[in-house]
Amino acid sequence: MLVLCTANSARSQLAEGLIRHDFGDRVDVFSAGVAPAHVRPEAVAVMREIGIDISTHRSKHVSEFAGREFDDVITVCDAANEQCPIFPGRARRHHRDFKDPASVGGSEEQQLAAFRQTRDELRHWLTDILAGGP
Repeated sequence: MLVLCTANSARSQLAEGLIRHDFGDRVDVFSAGVAPAHVRPEAVAVMREIGIDISTHRSKHVSEFAGREFDDVITVCDAANEQCPIFPGRARRHHRDFKDPASVGGSEEQQLAAFRQTRDELRHWLTDILAGGP
């Protein structure tokens, strides 16, 4: 399974960590971006709150996975969905545009709240996908 977003810094990193934690016994998961940056410390912090460590994750460019076959390709932002390369095989595509928590301003607590909200929305949606839902 491959999860894509623009910078591979927040949404796709959260998703990778959630999938690895919740479904790692049955799914191999990777994440990447079409314009990778760095893993946001807020993403690391809100995942740590629920007992998931993504502190060793790094942002990767989607080209690192060129030529690989995936059963599922998940895009979590419209930009990645529009720019996502075609992967060989019969990968099922899943898409939902999640608001980028890194774009939220305000206090540190307001920013962390945005990351928590995205984390929780992702977990719900990903659980539906991996349980065979939409």
